[in-house]
Order: sequence, then C-alpha cells, then structure tokens
Amino acid sequence: MVVKFREEKDIPERTYSGSILASYRGYKKYLTKDFRGRCGYTNCSHLWFGGSKNFHIDHFKPKSKYPQLETDYKNLVYSCSYVNIAKSDDDFDYLDPCDEDYNEHFYRDKKGNIFPVDTSVKAVYMHTKLKLYLSRYSIIYMLDILLEKMSKIREVITNMKDCPQKDEILKLQGELANEFIGYLKYLEIEQ
Repeated sequence: MVVKFREEKDIPERTYSGSILASYRGYKKYLTKDFRGRCGYTNCSHLWFGGSKNFHIDHFKPKSKYPQLETDYKNLVYSCSYVNIAKSDDDFDYLDPCDEDYNEHFYRDKKGNIFPVDTSVKAVYMHTKLKLYLSRYSIIYMLDILLEKMSKIREVITNMKDCPQKDEILKLQGELANEFIGYLKYLEIEQ
C-alpha cells in the first residue's frame, strides 16, 4: 500500500515578506509557522524532537558556498537536526520542499517508511544522502497517526453525555492515552 509522503495541510510555503534580518536565526518563528512545525525534508513534526527549540534552520544552498544567501528567507528550510547534519554543506541540486511537490518524488508505505520514486534522480540521491530510510521517520509517522486517533477519541469522549458507553470508552482509552496527550500539549506550550 502506497501512502502520500505529505498531506495537503502539511505542505510548507515561505510567506515571510518582512525586511531582511541581520541573522538567519531570527527567522525561526516564521519558518516554524511556514513549515507547519514539520521538517521540510522528512515531514516529521517537531513535537517528537522536543519542539522548535530543537529544530534547525537549514541553508538550502549551503552558506559556506553561498554566503550572500545566508539571511535570504527563500534559502532557509525548517529541518530536523538529523537531516540538517546529514546534508551539511552538500551542494547537490536538492528538491526544495516549498517549490517541489514531494508527493511526486517520495512516498511512504503503510508503516510510514520513506521511499524515493525511482525515476526521480534527486529523490534517490536525497533518500541516501539524508538517510531518509532510517526507521526513526517511520516511528515518528506512526506516532503522528496514533496521536491523531487518540485526539479524535478524546474529542468524542469530551462531547459525550454521561452514560454507560462513555464509561466503557474511557476504560478503553485508558489513563495512558490521556497522559500521553497531556504531555504532548505540554510540549506545544513550551515552544
């Protein structure tokens, strides 16, 4: 079973149109919003990394080779630390997450493993260079699915009137799910 790499709601876009900032680090809050709190390359939520404080700002074209682009917002990508470190100063012609539809170059299996489309030379290169094959991205994908389902169950329970069925659903959901969601809300607030 083939699954889209990225859902419509998660497609990043660069919207910042303010003045050029003195340091690229000043753009982080804008990148967090524009990239929907997700790594531009893996689509992993920053929640699983401890929030935006633990995410990096990647220079799409390396600042070591293109110093004139160091503070150019169009050259910045919100990125998990693993991908940013793997990419480093590599100057390959990468697929820009805001300019390319990653669904045309990557896909996932039902467990969330990332695969390149064989006919996309750039995707095949990125899959290897950025280590997109690592199981961490599958695990994070499944955690996102689990969180979404747990949130839906919580919403149903919140909107139910007191009745035996509500008690039964609460038992099925269990305290672990409530604590899990509460912890995630805590991470969102701490950003």
